Amino acid sequence: MTFQITTLYAVLLAVLALVLSVMVSIHRGKTGVSLGSGGDTALQIKMRRFGNFEENVPLALILLALAEAAGAGATWLHASGAILLVSRLVHPFGLDPARPAAPARIAGSLGTKLAMLIAIVAILAREFAG
Repeated sequence: MTFQITTLYAVLLAVLALVLSVMVSIHRGKTGVSLGSGGDTALQIKMRRFGNFEENVPLALILLALAEAAGAGATWLHASGAILLVSRLVHPFGLDPARPAAPARIAGSLGTKLAMLIAIVAILAREFAG
C-alpha cells in the first residue's frame, strides 16, 4: 500500500521542520550558544518553535497514515492534513513570551488537535463502525 496523501503532507511538513531547525542553527551560530538557550530569549523562542513542532507533528502524521491505511476517504485525509499543515505554519508566529495567548498560538494549537481528532474519528469510523 502506498500512502500518497500522508506522503504529501509529510513532505510539506518536513520542509517546515527543516526551516525551523535551520533557524535555530543559524541563531546558534550567530550567538555561539552550543547547548540550551544561554539566556538568549530569541534563541529560546526559535528552539520552542522547532520543539513544539517535533512534539506534535509525528503523532499527527502517524494518525494520518493509520487513517489512510484504514481506508479513510481522501476528503477526510486532506482535511486532516491541510488543517495540520496550516496550523503548523501559523503556530510559530504565536510563540511570544509577551503574549502567551496570542491568536496564532491558539489557532495553531487548536488546529493541530483538530487535525488529530479528524484522523482519529476517520480511523474509528473505518475500523470499528460495523
